[in-house]
Amino acid sequence: MPRDDEPLAGWLDRIERDARLTEPARWRERDEVLDQLDGWRTVVDASGDRTLPQRFDVLEARLQAVDHALHGALRESIRSGGGHDTLLGLVRAGAVSGAGQAPSSDRYDALDAFIGGVLDLAPGETDLQPLGTDMVFYQPTPARHIFDALDQLRLGPGDVLMDLGAGLGHVPLLAAICTSARCIGIEWQAAYVVAARARAADLGLVRAAFVQGDLCEADLGEGTVFYLYTPVSGTLLRRVLDRLRGEAERRPIRLCTLGPCTEVVAGEAWLRADGPCDRHRPVVFRSR
Repeated sequence: MPRDDEPLAGWLDRIERDARLTEPARWRERDEVLDQLDGWRTVVDASGDRTLPQRFDVLEARLQAVDHALHGALRESIRSGGGHDTLLGLVRAGAVSGAGQAPSSDRYDALDAFIGGVLDLAPGETDLQPLGTDMVFYQPTPARHIFDALDQLRLGPGDVLMDLGAGLGHVPLLAAICTSARCIGIEWQAAYVVAARARAADLGLVRAAFVQGDLCEADLGEGTVFYLYTPVSGTLLRRVLDRLRGEAERRPIRLCTLGPCTEVVAGEAWLRADGPCDRHRPVVFRSR
C-alpha cells in the first residue's frame, strides 16, 4: 500500500520500477501488489485521471503474466519428475514468519493463490450432490497447513496417505509431488473426483489416486496415515473414527487432523497426540 505521505501515483511509479517483482521467487510480493491494485481500483476509476486505470491494467497484466509463466514451468517440472525440489524451493523462498501467518485454520493467503495457480484445479461446482446430515461443506485445506502437515508426517515410500473427504485433491496431489508416499483421496462428490483425477493424470502423478465413495463404506485397508480436515461431524464422524480404530487394531496408523474434529479426536483413548492439540493447525495422532 502507499505510505501515508505518498500519493497513489507515486506508489504506482515505485511499483512499476521495481524489477524484483518479475523474479519468479517473488510470488508473494506479486500477490500483495495484485491485491493492492484490486483494492484501489474503485478509487482510481473515480479519480478522473484517465492514465491511472490504464497503468493499473498494464501492471496487473504484467504481473499476472509472470505468475502464469511460473505456474506453467512448475507443472512441466512436476511432469518431468523434478517438481519436488523446485516447488519446495519456491515455497520456502516466499515463506513468512509466524507473525505474518493467518491464525485461523480456515484462512487463506498468498500461498493458496500460488498453489492454486500451479495445480489449476477447476472448482467443480456444477453437478454437485446435496449434502446429507453431518456432512460438512467443502473447503480446501489452506496450503500452509498442507506443508506443515507434510513436515510433521515425514511420509516415506512405505506410507499410504488417505485423505478422507479429499475434495478437489489438494492434499493428495501435493503429497504425491513432495513425498515418496502413495496418496489416495476419498471423496463423496463425483465431480470433485473427476477434477482431481484429471489433474493427477495431467501432472503424471502415478502415486496419486482418487476414489469416489462414502467414508463409512470405503476400503481403508491400505492406509498408514489418514488426513481429516473435519470432513464430517456428529454421528458420521463417530462412525469414521470407529472404523479407523478397527484399522488400528490390525496395524499401527497415524491420523493428521485440522479444524473442529481435532477436539473430538483428542478424546479418543486409542490415540495419542505427538504434540499440543490446537484445532488451528495440523495435529498428528498415533495409535496406541
